[in-house]
Amino acid sequence: MTRIPHTAGRVAMVSEHASPLAALGGPDAGGQNVYVAQLARQLARRGHLVTVYTRRDSTSLPDRVTLIDGVQVVHVPAGPPTPVPKDELLPYMPEFGDFLARQWATRPPDVVHAHFWMSGLAALTGTRGLGVPVVQTYHALGTVKKRYQGAADTSPAARLAIEEAIGHECARIIATCSDEVAELKAMGLPEDRISVVPCGVDPDAFAPVAPPRPPGVRRRLLTVGRLVPRKGFDHAIRALAGVPDAELLIAGGPEAHLLGSEPEAARLHRIAGEYGVSDRVTLLGGVGRARMPRLMSQADLVLSLPLYEPFGIVPLEAMACATPVVATAVGGQLDTVVDGTTGVLVPADDDYDLGAVVRSLLADPDRLARYGAAGRERVLAHYTWDRVADGVAGAYGAACSAHSLSGVVR
Repeated sequence: MTRIPHTAGRVAMVSEHASPLAALGGPDAGGQNVYVAQLARQLARRGHLVTVYTRRDSTSLPDRVTLIDGVQVVHVPAGPPTPVPKDELLPYMPEFGDFLARQWATRPPDVVHAHFWMSGLAALTGTRGLGVPVVQTYHALGTVKKRYQGAADTSPAARLAIEEAIGHECARIIATCSDEVAELKAMGLPEDRISVVPCGVDPDAFAPVAPPRPPGVRRRLLTVGRLVPRKGFDHAIRALAGVPDAELLIAGGPEAHLLGSEPEAARLHRIAGEYGVSDRVTLLGGVGRARMPRLMSQADLVLSLPLYEPFGIVPLEAMACATPVVATAVGGQLDTVVDGTTGVLVPADDDYDLGAVVRSLLADPDRLARYGAAGRERVLAHYTWDRVADGVAGAYGAACSAHSLSGVVR
């Protein structure tokens, strides 16, 4: 087991908007929530004491919740105790940081792991003068969001400058993929303080669970994610017009009975109508994680088609279920999906025939089976949460050693 040097293993995680207790599928609830929850569990199983600090967004939340033995979740009073979109949380980060400073004044943690850029801001405020190293995972970078969303980007104007400042001040940065390392280097951040540790998946929870689909049943395509335009669900719908013997299931967003008031759901229904595939497109709404492995296992293909993606957990979950993946060649998907081995990588635009790619795969069951088996093997070899925890603990150790060598005395 990798130990944090010279410590009793007290780890503080700061995740200002992404609580490990949150239900997934909302506009600001997704992969980061899963990452924080799973990493905290793994570190606790190794004997570390983990406290996750997340913003209180309801008056009904207790001050402190036990997630499992060794993991506590603290609800930080910063801003109104109501849901607030993450892009509007920056004004409350001084209050968040001051709370952390008070909490840590008498018994500081051994290392602080900040998740998302605003968490880094709060964590650095909370540790000022304490000699505690801060490890930063951005989960998403403002430079990438601005590049792809342009004027539609709702991030605070100061985001890019703050992200860069955090990168210079923190003890270590954990990037989730090689594409992110390139972005960080372009920001002028030192490569020798960057560790690459991917996200993970639980291969026991996400495993093949469905029997083979009977002959004569319509082929099934599945796409999963938050119900936002950048996820590329519209590309999947357009491609379906060229795959006449298939259906498309879209899992994500609010519960099914609330989809009627969801603008993106209305847009997708409209596109399905324009392409004449309304009878073959089903929006499932939010699907609980307990149901997801069976849903993925019953699909012939999982389509993961975001315009951009900081990492992308969906391909890993599909691969763990031995389901082949068609994914856009962006972000972490460039690392996780091996083109021609576990699935197919396609451009992140409309300048190709996605329907032809899908038809070719569906017409070759041996290829599908080969890709599915290889995907499962790849997850077991590289992307279990145990392996992620190994990498993260190594980054903590490097941060603590560097902090000690810098002359900071605790």
